[in-house]
Amino acid sequence: MKSATILIVDDEMRMRRVIADYLRIKGYETLEAADGVEALEVFYEKHPDLVILDVMMPKKDGWQVCREIRQTHRTPIIMLTARSEEADELQGFELGADEYVAKPFSLKILSARIEAILRRKGDAVLADPSRLRIDKLAREVYVDNTLVQLTYTEFELLEYLTTNKGVALSRDRILNSVWQYDYDGDARTVDTHIKKLRSKLGEVGNRIKTVRGIGYKFEDEV
Repeated sequence: MKSATILIVDDEMRMRRVIADYLRIKGYETLEAADGVEALEVFYEKHPDLVILDVMMPKKDGWQVCREIRQTHRTPIIMLTARSEEADELQGFELGADEYVAKPFSLKILSARIEAILRRKGDAVLADPSRLRIDKLAREVYVDNTLVQLTYTEFELLEYLTTNKGVALSRDRILNSVWQYDYDGDARTVDTHIKKLRSKLGEVGNRIKTVRGIGYKFEDEV
C-alpha cells in the first residue's frame, strides 16, 4: 500500500527538516516548500494527501494558501503558527483548516493528529431519505441535489451526527469521535464547526439541534 504523502510548508528550513525527518521515520513520504507560492506549485503538481501549513511566510502567507487550496480541493490542512490567540484559530477554521497547532509543539502530538485525520477517510454512501445526501466514497454532501463545499472536518462531523441521528451527543463525545485524539484546547471548537456547518447546509442545518447542558443532536426532518 502506498504511504500517504505530506506537504510541509514553512519558511524555516530547520523546522521543515525536523518535521520531515520525523514523519519519514513514521512511514510517510514528504514534500517541502519554503513559501506560499512554492507551496501552491508543489500542491497542484504533486497532489499530497495532507498539508502542514505555516501561517507566517513570505510571498503568500498560510491564510492565503489555505484559501486558494479550499477553492478547489478538500485536502486536509493542519495550520502551524507561533501565535495561539483564539481569533487566529477561529480564522483558520473559517478558511477551511482542519487542525490548528501552535508552536512549539510535540512531534508525537502532530503525528497523532495526522494519523487521526488520515484514518477518517471513509467509504460507501450515507443516504438520508430527505433533502440531504452524503456520499462517503466521493466525500461529497448534497442538499436538494446541490453540492455543498465542506472541509474535511466538517464532513466528518456531519457524518458522525447523521450516523447517530436522534442521539444527544456531548461535546466531549463529539471531540473524541470526530477528532480522535486528546484535544488540548476546549470544546468550543465543536461549537465553531457546528455554526459553520449549519450555515453551509442552509435550512437542512436547522436539523442540528442544540441540547442544553449536553451538546448537539441531528433530528429527523419534520
